[in-house]
Amino acid sequence: MNDKLQLPHLDYAALSPMLILFGVACVGVLVEGFVPRRIRHVVQVTLSLAGLVAALVMVIRQGKTEVITASTAVAMDRPGLFLSGAIIVLGIVAVLLIGERSLESGGAFVAQAAVTANTDRDRDQSVRMSGATEVFPLTMFALGGMILFTTANDLLTMFVALEVFSLPLYLLCALARRRRLLSQEAAMKYFLLGSFASAFFLFGIALVYGYAGQIDFKAIDGAIQAGGKDNILLYIGLAMLAIGLLFKAAAVPFHVWTPDVYQGAPTPITALMAACTKVAAFGGLLRLVYVGFHRTEWTIQPVLGTIAVLTMILGAVLAVTQTDIKRLLAYSSIANAGYVLIGVISLNDKGLSSSLFYLVAYGFTVLAAFGVVTLVRDADGEATHLSRWAGLGRRSPLYASLFTFILLAFAGLPLTSGFTAKVGIFAAGVDGDQTWLVIAGVVSSAILAFPYLRVVVMMWLSEPGETTPAVSIPGAMTAAALVIGTVATLVLGVAPGALLEVTQSAGKFLG
Repeated sequence: MNDKLQLPHLDYAALSPMLILFGVACVGVLVEGFVPRRIRHVVQVTLSLAGLVAALVMVIRQGKTEVITASTAVAMDRPGLFLSGAIIVLGIVAVLLIGERSLESGGAFVAQAAVTANTDRDRDQSVRMSGATEVFPLTMFALGGMILFTTANDLLTMFVALEVFSLPLYLLCALARRRRLLSQEAAMKYFLLGSFASAFFLFGIALVYGYAGQIDFKAIDGAIQAGGKDNILLYIGLAMLAIGLLFKAAAVPFHVWTPDVYQGAPTPITALMAACTKVAAFGGLLRLVYVGFHRTEWTIQPVLGTIAVLTMILGAVLAVTQTDIKRLLAYSSIANAGYVLIGVISLNDKGLSSSLFYLVAYGFTVLAAFGVVTLVRDADGEATHLSRWAGLGRRSPLYASLFTFILLAFAGLPLTSGFTAKVGIFAAGVDGDQTWLVIAGVVSSAILAFPYLRVVVMMWLSEPGETTPAVSIPGAMTAAALVIGTVATLVLGVAPGALLEVTQSAGKFLG
C-alpha cells in the first residue's frame, strides 16, 4: 500500500493563460506597495494589458490541442480555449475603459482610503487624488478566475473559481468616486446576494457528491448513466447548482441584483461585468449541462426553458419602464441572458456554437455601449437619466450616431452582430425542438426594440435643452475601446463567417 501523497500532474502550457493573469495580479499588488503614486497608473495599465496580450498569445498557441490537466480538475478543450480567448479579448477592451484617466475628474474611481472620508477636507482631498490603481490587480484576479471557471472540470474547482472572480467584483463595484453611497450600496447588495448564491452552489455540490460519490463531471455522468440510486439527491443538487450559476448569468428570478449593481458600480466595471462575467457564467453553465448532466435533459429542458421565457419577457417588459440608461442596459442584459439560455437548452452542437457566438457578439456591443455612457457627462459626472439625452444627436451627432448603431445591434437589426447572433440562437432552438422558446424570444425582441428606439428618437428628434450634457472628448484608451467594440459589432453582422467557423469547430466539450 502506497501512502505517499501524489501531486497531480500540471500541464503548465495549458494552464498558462490563467497563470499569467494570476501572476500579473500578484505583481500588481506589489506595484501598489512599492511604486511611486505618480507613475503607478501607467505601470498598472501597461502591466495589465501586457499580461492580457501574453495570455491571449498562449491561448492561440495552444490552438486545437485539448488537454485535461491537474488530475481531472481543468479541461482546456476547444470550448474552454474559445471562452478563455473571449474573456481575454473582452477583458482587454474593458481594461482600456477602466484605465482611461482623462475622465477621472468626473469620478470613475475613488481611492479606497477615501471611501470612508467623512469631513469636507477629506472629501476635497479625495477629488484631488488620482484614480484607484488597485482596480487593475483586482480586475486581473477576476479575469483569471473567470478563465478557471469556464475550464473547471469538477464541481469543487468550479466553486473555487466562482469565488476567485466574484470577490474582486464585489470590491470593484464599491469604488465609484461620485455617488459613493450608491456605489457602496450596490456592492453590498451584490455581496450579500452573491453569498447566498455561492451557498446554494456549495450545498448543491454536497448533494451531488452524495449521489455520485465523485465531483468530476465524467464520474457524475457515469453515475447518472448507471442509475439505480436515489435521484432526489441528484435533482435537488442540480437545482442548487443551477441557482448559483443563474445568479451570475442574471436570469429570472435571480436577477434582482442586476439593475442596482449596474447603476451603482463605476461604469467601466459595469461594462466588465456585462461582457466578461456573462461569458464566464454561461461558460460554466454550458459545461455543467453539456458534460455532467446532459443525461437529465428531460428534467433540465422544461425547468430551464421556463426560466428562459421568464427572463426574456420580464427583462424586455421592465426595460420599457426604465428612465436611467444604465438600468435600461441592465434589463437588456437580463433579456439577453434568456436568449443565450435557448442555446443552452437546445443540447446540441449548434446550440453550443451559437451560444459561444452570441456571448462574444453581445460582449463587444455592450462594451461599446457603456463606453459611450462614460462620455455623456456634466459637472456632476455621468448623465445617465434618459431625459438628459434629449437632443444629444444635435449636440454631438458623431457619438449619437455611434450609440444609435449600438442600440440597433441590441435590437437585432440586419447588418449588425445582434441579428446574426439571434438568428443562430433561434435556429439552434428550432433544431433542438424548442420552438416555443424561439416564439417567446421573438416576442421579447419585439418588446425590447421599443426602449431602444425610444432612446434613438429622444436623441435625434428632441430639441437639446439647457440640461442636455456635453459629450466629453474620449482619451486614447476609451477611443480604442469604442472603435474595437463598434467595428466588431459591424464586422460580425456583415461578415461573421470567420467567427462562426471558429465557434463551430469549438462546439464540442472534451469528456
